[in-house]
Amino acid sequence: MSIAAKFEIEYLQYLDAEGKQVRDDLPAFANDLPHMVELYKLMLSTRVFDAKSVALQRTGKLGTYASCLGHEAAHVGIGSAMKPEDVLAPSYREYGAQLYRGVQPREVYMYWGGDERGNDYQKEPARHDFAWSVPIATQCLHAAGSALAFKIRNEPRVAVCTIGDGGSSKGDFYGAINIAGAQNLPMVAVIVNNQWAISVPRKIQSGAPTLAQKGIAAGLFSIQVDGNDIIAVRKAMEDALERARTGKGGSVIEAVTYRLADHTTADDARRYRGEQEVKDAWAREPMKRLRNWLVAKGVWDDAKEEAWKAECDEWMDNEVNAYLETKTQPVSAMFDYTFAEVPADLAKQRDYVLSLETKGH
Repeated sequence: MSIAAKFEIEYLQYLDAEGKQVRDDLPAFANDLPHMVELYKLMLSTRVFDAKSVALQRTGKLGTYASCLGHEAAHVGIGSAMKPEDVLAPSYREYGAQLYRGVQPREVYMYWGGDERGNDYQKEPARHDFAWSVPIATQCLHAAGSALAFKIRNEPRVAVCTIGDGGSSKGDFYGAINIAGAQNLPMVAVIVNNQWAISVPRKIQSGAPTLAQKGIAAGLFSIQVDGNDIIAVRKAMEDALERARTGKGGSVIEAVTYRLADHTTADDARRYRGEQEVKDAWAREPMKRLRNWLVAKGVWDDAKEEAWKAECDEWMDNEVNAYLETKTQPVSAMFDYTFAEVPADLAKQRDYVLSLETKGH
């Protein structure tokens, strides 16, 4: 019997669950300890931000919110590997990557508070990134389209999209990676495999041993990494971005992590997953392993941790106040930005709503 094709999926890890190195060939950025401290500080900032966001929702000051607890290494690893000129098409919980690229917490709060002005990022390079995408996997098509534009313009830029394990089963994802492979587009798709698509576990989402191998069918380089190990995520991202930037094609990276919180604040994960499973996942979480590694290197300690947490608390308080003090849009705004020319029926509704507002309703 002849063989049409063979493939294998590499697994990449540098730090184990306790923060011990499992291989000695650290990438160059990991030997820059001050830089690694900055990455840890952003991961810690992201966790403080996440806790503050949940508290805001629970006190009625924010709408439904999607937590990123447990995803800090995956997200910061993605964002820190990208160049400013690259483009990020996120789903709805990649805050660590977005904070690295200049999105302000107040903008996240505005978005989840129901104000679309939160999508209008004010700082570079986030200004040319895409807004949050709640419809599952549609952002992957946006990334593929951007990558096609970069190729046509001969620009050395890369489009990056993120997707969950469940979202990687959507046709939008398959369509995006298929065109990326067929047209040799500069695109990197990161599957952040947090083991749960809301209440659907990874084990019944796909019969494939890895989610990374979905990229093989599209003709893309594919790799699985420990998504709780920021060194592994960052290294895989750097390599994928370099391949894409130099015309060697796109990639699919599966970052294996765990969603430590509920899917969103509208969810109660206790209804569908066991307490021991979550407890075991906390033992593998990303913050502990990087912190232990930095402490062993002599560049981090408890005093620095507490001092940075205090700075983060002050930063978050300022961002929350900026969000709460933002003047609401006029009621007419809901009619103003959907059509270039407002249809007659909507114009009639707008006039009616404005008349009620004038009457003080």
